[in-house]
Amino acid sequence: MEREEINDTKVLLVGLDTGEEEDFEHSMEELKSLAEAAYKEVTGIIVQRMSAVNKAFYIGTGKVEEVREYAGECGAQEVVFDNALSPSQVRNLGREIGLPVLDRTNLILDIFAIRAQTKEAKLQVETARLQYFLPRLVGMRENLSRQGGTVGGSLSNRGAGETKLELDRRKIEHRISELKKDLDEVAGSRQTMRKKRSQSPIPKVALVGYTNAGKSTIMNRMVEKYGENRGKEYSKEKTVLEKDMLFATLDTNVRCINPGTDENIPFFLSDTVGFINKLPHDLVKAFRSTLEEVKFADLLIQVVDFSDEHHRQHMEVTAQTLKELGAGDIPQIVVFNKADKCNVANLPRVKDRQIYMAASTGCGMEELVDLIRQCVYADRVEASFLLPYDKGNIASYFMENATVLEQEYREEGVWIRVSCSKGDADKYSMYQKQGQ
Repeated sequence: MEREEINDTKVLLVGLDTGEEEDFEHSMEELKSLAEAAYKEVTGIIVQRMSAVNKAFYIGTGKVEEVREYAGECGAQEVVFDNALSPSQVRNLGREIGLPVLDRTNLILDIFAIRAQTKEAKLQVETARLQYFLPRLVGMRENLSRQGGTVGGSLSNRGAGETKLELDRRKIEHRISELKKDLDEVAGSRQTMRKKRSQSPIPKVALVGYTNAGKSTIMNRMVEKYGENRGKEYSKEKTVLEKDMLFATLDTNVRCINPGTDENIPFFLSDTVGFINKLPHDLVKAFRSTLEEVKFADLLIQVVDFSDEHHRQHMEVTAQTLKELGAGDIPQIVVFNKADKCNVANLPRVKDRQIYMAASTGCGMEELVDLIRQCVYADRVEASFLLPYDKGNIASYFMENATVLEQEYREEGVWIRVSCSKGDADKYSMYQKQGQ
């Protein structure tokens, strides 16, 4: 969805600093960026410092009045709070302020709803939104009238005296059930594709990291330079949305990358949804089948926005999220991207499994590819095989999944010398033949 299609809503941001958060100011800066990513215009920010959260209003009662007055002065149409609010806090604040009240979770859900493009992403976002709103139905209507009679469809048997709230709850629960069935079908298709890739000897590499660190940029530079159509005018359909904003892309995209010229050394590269601090639980739950793509990777490329002064925090959030997904122990390469904005000299710089680079300009792409090759093809060995002519399937396998260095047709069969994985060399060791 293009920005021109969306009318900016003016919002007032409200934060509560209890002293428990390591960097409260950064959290508020991020909230502002999230609001802008949701195409909202921030007209003001109010912060309160208090030792504990007010159970009824989140902020102090005196501050609630200040928020109401300031919202009127700055023309705010919505009030957005920096943390998750309980259903009762949303109800109480809405009643006192007289404007729609959103929290950080609500804001992220709005962004995901705007960005969702594929069927799977739309199903996941709708599921997360409904699960978020279900416990918040209470208080969404101040005057719920008693309902009687019947209505067509699945909700036709209403008992006299059933409230509108109960009907809405039932509708939402029914819709969530439908969505989960649809998601199970989509997840089944994803599982089939994943299983097919897992049966292939081609290594699987996943881009992970904080949102807006540059994962999609790296994916696109890889596709342009090393994708299936390299050397031609590459297909725009193979690239992903590349934009300087939070959560520009939601879908997991997988591309086959083959950086070799004389060698056959391909790998699958996947681009996953970015992580963020306080990522809503319902969203993680709804997107789990997508996020779990990283669990099946042989190597993770953690992309870090090195120009962001909070990049160390972002790395901690990424590490924690990967741990929760069961991917914390997968080998990693750390890409310190956007290093050109920090006046880092002599780019690209490579040290062990870390690289300082600038993906937007293409600086460091070759070095990154070399690092990936060293990691995923570390067990490559050279071996010679004499394959009987009735074992053409094995010869074809090596042609597709190894680098054929020499080949000769002999009376006994096809003799080939290849660079292949140690696993493949061991698997077909009965056909190995030393020397010529």
